[in-house]
Amino acid sequence: MAKVTRDMIIADILKLDKGTIPILLNAGMHCLGCPSSVGESLEEACAVHGIDVDELVKELNDYLATKE
Repeated sequence: MAKVTRDMIIADILKLDKGTIPILLNAGMHCLGCPSSVGESLEEACAVHGIDVDELVKELNDYLATKE
C-alpha cells in the first residue's frame, strides 16, 4: 500500500492517487498546481498554511487504505 509521510513532496502525493486532491483542498491547501508543490514537502506546506501535518497525513493515509 502506498503511504503518505510528512516529508513527501506534494506532487508525489498527487501522483499516488488523484483522490488526494479534494482532501488537500479541503484542508486549505489550494496551491496544488503552483511551482512550490513540486519542491515542497507536505510538512513545509502545512507549516506555511497553518495546517496540522499529522492530522492531514492520517486523513490521506486513511483514504489510501480504502483503495486497497
